[in-house]
Amino acid sequence: MPDAAPLEPGDPRALGQYEVIGRLGAGGQGAVFLGKAPGGEYVAVKLLHAQMANDPAARARFTREVSAAQKVEPFCTARVIEADVHGDQPYVVSEFIDGPSLHDVVAHDGPRGAAELERLAIGTATALAAIHEAGIVHRDFKPNNVMLASDGPRVVDFGIARTVNSQESAVTATGMVVGTPGYLAPEQLTGAPLTPAVDIFAWGATMVFAATGQSPFEADTLPVIINRILNEEPDLSALPPGPVRDLIGRCLSKDAGLRPPAPQLLLNLLGAVGAAPAGQSAGQEELLNQGTRIASQLPPPPPVPPAPQHRPQPQITP
Repeated sequence: MPDAAPLEPGDPRALGQYEVIGRLGAGGQGAVFLGKAPGGEYVAVKLLHAQMANDPAARARFTREVSAAQKVEPFCTARVIEADVHGDQPYVVSEFIDGPSLHDVVAHDGPRGAAELERLAIGTATALAAIHEAGIVHRDFKPNNVMLASDGPRVVDFGIARTVNSQESAVTATGMVVGTPGYLAPEQLTGAPLTPAVDIFAWGATMVFAATGQSPFEADTLPVIINRILNEEPDLSALPPGPVRDLIGRCLSKDAGLRPPAPQLLLNLLGAVGAAPAGQSAGQEELLNQGTRIASQLPPPPPVPPAPQHRPQPQITP
């Protein structure tokens, strides 16, 4: 059985037709459980916290999360199997990804080498291209949300995702900034409308973490992190020199308009490893297929200890 913490008093023992057998984690919005389907397959079950079930705004956020995940091609995320967002206990059942997060692998096993970094970059850029093609801006792309499955990386947790045409900024009416320090694009801190370019910036920061073990804007205090994101150029000297490092640098541009869109990023990454599709204008499907093929060549992730269950809600105050 996959690693899971014991159930706590008050945890459900079943949701719908799924048996609940252990805890995988918890956050500000809800708890994630290991479940078992009637056919014996393991699944992940996210349950909205009881105190939020009576909050219309919290239910709306949960519904948006489920809707966003359902729009994305299943090869690059955890496939949504079933959801009940209207009952007394709102929950969503997803494919269980039996692999650690990029964050946990790097924390336990150290930074990734050059060859592995190239494949990881291609796999995650493939996922972002598919997410953006579905009309979704993830808004919280980070090492904790990249799961290293046996067939390549998957991007999870669409809890603060929005549609591409949404005019909502990352700054709430109360002045809170939604996202994770160290992986926020400058425009997420200034309250500008968000575009898919925020995910490209976060992708660049995540690749730096994979190669070095820390965000390029790492600091001891939040004000320093924010200042570095807004005003300082990231130090990429620890990354292997070459076209992949150059692409990561472009993705970390302060100017959102200078960051490559996900399909162009993927095409350039494939070209950097000599795997670009033949022809001058590869279609989106061909790009995604090639990216998925390269990503599947990643070595199996090393075993890591179970991650702590409780993580802070992704909000910061500038």
